[in-house]
Amino acid sequence: MKERVAKFSIGEVVRHKVFPFRGVIFDVDPEFANTEEWWNSIPAEVRPSKDQPFYHLLAENDENEYVAYVSEQNLVNDESGVPLRNEQIYQIFDMAPSGQFKPKMNFTH
Repeated sequence: MKERVAKFSIGEVVRHKVFPFRGVIFDVDPEFANTEEWWNSIPAEVRPSKDQPFYHLLAENDENEYVAYVSEQNLVNDESGVPLRNEQIYQIFDMAPSGQFKPKMNFTH
């Protein structure tokens, strides 16, 4: 089995390449680890490969805050500098002086 190295890390702010949303990564799967039903709900012409890292995001668009599950190939760094409004982010992360989100040391599920 080929070893996978994730391009993005927990706490990074990213945006989707195609759809208008962005968010903070809070977990990473080395390869696809969701349901077949979820997989099959993606239109075949834009369905990503399963053998790449997938990221769990505390995501938001102009209307909503939600959790998203996104393939690495569909993410890029968000360089906008616009603050995120998803309140869950601030329950899990602290903002480091560098501007990067760092997991809170006392966070429990």
